[in-house]
Parts: sequence; C-alpha cells; structure tokens
Amino acid sequence: MKPPAFEYSRPVTVEETLGLLRQHGADAKVLAGGQSLVPLMNFRLAQPAHLIDVNALDELDYVRDEDGALRIGALTRQATVEDSTLVENRCPLLADATRLIGHRTVRNRGTVGGNVAHADPTGEYPTLLVALDGQVVARSSSGERVIPAAELFHTIFTTTLDADELLTEVRVPVLPDGTGWAYEELSLRHGDYAQVGVAATVRLDAAGRFEEVRLALAAVGEIPLRCRDAEATLTGRAADDAAIAEAGAACAAVAQPQDDMHASATYKTAMVEVFVRRALRRAMDQVRRA
Repeated sequence: MKPPAFEYSRPVTVEETLGLLRQHGADAKVLAGGQSLVPLMNFRLAQPAHLIDVNALDELDYVRDEDGALRIGALTRQATVEDSTLVENRCPLLADATRLIGHRTVRNRGTVGGNVAHADPTGEYPTLLVALDGQVVARSSSGERVIPAAELFHTIFTTTLDADELLTEVRVPVLPDGTGWAYEELSLRHGDYAQVGVAATVRLDAAGRFEEVRLALAAVGEIPLRCRDAEATLTGRAADDAAIAEAGAACAAVAQPQDDMHASATYKTAMVEVFVRRALRRAMDQVRRA
C-alpha cells in the first residue's frame, strides 16, 4: 500500500518548523529519518494531512558534552552516535544500545530525536533514557521546556509532547567513573524488534556491595518500565548470585508483556529474569575491568 495524499513542507529553520506546527497542529507529522513513520504511512496506520520534513535543519545535528550530560540534537543520525568517540568515552551504554537498533542502513537514516518521539516501548533509546533519568528539550512558538524521561512516555507510540511542539534535543547523563553498564536484548534475529530488553548500570563500593543500580525494561509494557523495587533490593547488598536472582524476580513482577505471534506473556516474563541477571553480571564485569 501507499499513503493517502498529504501536503508537504520542508522548512529550513526551527522557527519556520514551529510556525508550521502551530498552523497545522495534530494534522501534521514531523518527518526526520522516516524509518518508523514512512512504513506506518504506507500501511495507512498513520495518515497525516501535512508532512513536515525537518531534514534541512542542520542546527539540530550535533553531539556535545555539557553540564554532565551528552546533549544530542534531535536530527543527529543514529550512525553518528554509534561512531562517536565522545559517546563511547562518556556514555558507552548509549553506544552499546545504538548498535542494536535495526541494521546499519537503518541507523544511517534514523535519528535520535525521531526514535525517542516515536515512543516505541520496544525501543532502545526510550528505555535507556528512563534508566538514566534522561531528558528531552521541546520547543514551540510559545517557548521551550525540558521534559524528564519519566514524564515523556504516556503510552504506546504516544508522548506528552503537545501537537505544536518539536523535540529538539535529547540529554543523556554521562556515566560516572567506576560505572558498569549493559544493554541486553532478546530478539528473533539481529535487527528485529525486541521481545525483552534490559538497560542496566551498576556501581560497587570498596567492599563489593551494590552502591547504585539502575534498571529499566523494554518491550514488556506500554512504556519502558523503571524497576525501582529491584534497584532497592540490590542497593547495599553483596554483589552475589542470590541478590541478582532476587532483582530478576523483582523485575519480572513489574513486567506486563502481552501474548503475540512470537512468544507468550509467560515466556517473556521468564526471559525478563534471565536477561536482567545477564545484564547485571555483564555490568559488574565492566566495573571490574575498569
């Protein structure tokens, strides 16, 4: 299938884009990489009356290290993040997760901001932002606001962005020295949508106890799920198999997967435990190698 007819605009500045969003509101969709939107339009699952192509907005293509966070312009290609030495050094978890997004040809076109705004609960970037308490910057003709990741994702494919707002920047906190990290994902084959995903960071104290843990789940709810009970279970505990097993069980308890053609909800819940344990162990190995 092909999409129904739509009007097309290609603004060259952010201000021009904001004017178009103010004019067309909910009837408009922003086209960045197009890796998610175009297939939805072809299947007529999305039918915008007006398409706003932002690919000429070079001002939104950057990666900067400022104020303890990587500030990434919304139009920055995922392949740019994947190849960035700055990202690899300051937040290797972000680089790790990026390599799991589709294939290189997808990442060459897909954008950071588009991926986040699409709000796919199986997505790596939304899950990582929730795990790390990231933020996004949204602009409209009336001003700018910073939205914490915990307040951004409303439900599947839906954010709290207003119809006249443009996501302009994604902010990912850098990982402090001594932090271990891992992004583990179960998919049918490399590049497929995740059946279960886990973002984890770990810091250990001098006695080998968990000092700080962050855990978030992909693909087992309508939004990425932060596992705060599991984090609390681990904090202050010896970093041993018993503690890790308890954390896996605590994560499985908050998972809300659905049966689908690929796997049952029961299987996915069991895999949450497996992949949480795997992610924690790999994150701990990262600490020990540092």
